Amino acid sequence: MFLKVIACEIAFREICHAAAQSPNLIDLEFLSQGLHDVPCAGREQLQARLNAVPTGKYDAILVGYGLCGGMINGLTTPHTPLVIPRAHDCITLFLGSRERYAQTIAAQPGAYYYTSGWLECLRRRGEKTLPDQTMFLPTRAALSGNASAAYELWVKKFGEDQARYLSQVMDQWTSTYTHGVLIDFDFSRPLRLRDQVEAVCAKRGWQFGAMEGDLRLLQHWLNGEWTPEDFLIVTPSRKVTPSYDQGVIQAEAVDSPASRHEAFDRAPE
Repeated sequence: MFLKVIACEIAFREICHAAAQSPNLIDLEFLSQGLHDVPCAGREQLQARLNAVPTGKYDAILVGYGLCGGMINGLTTPHTPLVIPRAHDCITLFLGSRERYAQTIAAQPGAYYYTSGWLECLRRRGEKTLPDQTMFLPTRAALSGNASAAYELWVKKFGEDQARYLSQVMDQWTSTYTHGVLIDFDFSRPLRLRDQVEAVCAKRGWQFGAMEGDLRLLQHWLNGEWTPEDFLIVTPSRKVTPSYDQGVIQAEAVDSPASRHEAFDRAPE
């Protein structure tokens, strides 16, 4: 098959590694991390990329996002089927299955998970950090560890009200974490990610942990092994909505009545 991948840069190394082992011909396109910070705006950008895919060129478009706070709610395809992993967020993609994701989160609810993408996306955009600045959060601005700079960037990009909301959410997130856990792979070990995450944990006062990643779900996705248990296929005239069950997402008719996903679209007051 000839496949088009549109995915978050967070999974750049993992997707490239799996794509190199796929029998299919694959075109890769990566979007900047952080689109899910404001789901409505992120969805608009992602939908625009889907709309720009040429008619009839690909057998399918592989969307490399999980539910991600509702960012993929309402996505449609003008002509080419979409294939989306059934995942709440990208951590599922790095752990290999929803089952392992659920078990891992349940076993250590206060853990924050890192991969190469979390640690590299700031630099990939051409930004620099000072030697004494430790990257600790996976948002576009807060990766620098500078809260005031993060807030100023959010104000410029999203406006004062949305920036205030994001700042509050970030504060809530950081107050709940007690561990930093590296999800590592054989091919990423030369990157010395362990040293970086240990430094993050030392700065934040968290305990460090590490676990083996699993590319099984990503490999099936890129190989075209799309079982209904693990992947949602969205055909033209249908849109993505949350299913609120183990399936995570579902497809419904574009012209169906307003559904539950509208709650995600409401801007914070």
